[in-house]
Parts: sequence; structure tokens; C-alpha cells
Amino acid sequence: MKPFSIIVGFDSQYGIGKNGQLPWHLPLDLIHFKNITSAVSDPSLKNALIMGRKTWDSLPQKFRPLPGRENLVLTKTGKLNLPPVVLSSSSLDDALDQLTRPTIENIFVIGGQQVYAQAINHPLCQKLYVTHVQGQYACDSFFPPISRQFIPVSASEFYTDGTISFQFSEYLRQI
Repeated sequence: MKPFSIIVGFDSQYGIGKNGQLPWHLPLDLIHFKNITSAVSDPSLKNALIMGRKTWDSLPQKFRPLPGRENLVLTKTGKLNLPPVVLSSSSLDDALDQLTRPTIENIFVIGGQQVYAQAINHPLCQKLYVTHVQGQYACDSFFPPISRQFIPVSASEFYTDGTISFQFSEYLRQI
């Protein structure tokens, strides 16, 4: 199995979602997400995204599957009505096994709450890409608190979109 990263945006209370959707609309964050999860050092390779079924369902239909990346949906219920190009799995370890092949450069876990809770404690989770959104958004799904195993290694300037202020940060797992 390959090491993987998590990419997430959360508010000051670790809130990530509200009623099955992102509680904010930040075009710059969406661009950041696409750039991070699409970037490869070898153009013959691509990255993979692991997401839960609720995250898959929350994606706008016109963006499913997320283009240019291998999409894998975790589900406990077994069969989903997924496009043929989308993989599925019943566990994070099985998903990582499926994505450990020479054509995949990087693996990213993109949500939601239950998948993040498993992923952040997995020994192969090596990096967190976090968008820190200032304020509270009455969320009903949350990211687990970041343990001291992860240390911040970079932080961008603060950006503002309307009344929302946010910052991009990266954390690495300490060895």
C-alpha cells in the first residue's frame, strides 16, 4: 500500500459539512483542491481520490466522477449505481490496495466525516492539506481534531471571499 494524504476544509470548530453540502462557497478553495489533487510529476500518471458515499452524492452531477483523477467510493452497503470508471470498496485498506498500482502517483482522501476519522489515524496517512475557514458555520459533520502527530509545515497568507476569510496549510506526520 502507498502513503496517502488528506485534503479538507474546516471551520473554527472543525466543521466540514452542513446538510450534506459544503457550508461555504469559496472558488479559490475549489481551485486549490483541483490543483493539489490533480498535480502529477509524470503526465502518464494520475492521482486517485478516496471518498465516502455521502461525499460522492454531494458532488454536483456534472462533476461526477471528478475528472482527470481515479475516483473510488467507500460504501458499507455494497453495490452502488456508479459509473463504470468509478471504483468502490468496503474498507479504506481495500481501497488503498486497489489504488497501489504503477499508474497512480498520489492518493488523496477527500471526505467525509467517517472516512476522515479512519484515515487520519491510519499509519499511511502522511500529509494533511487543510483550508482553515475562519468562523463557525453550524455544521453537522466534523473533521477529527488534528493530533500532535501532525506538525504544521506551511501556511499561506489569509484570503478573503466576501465576508469569509481562509488560509491554506499543510501538516506532515512526525516520524
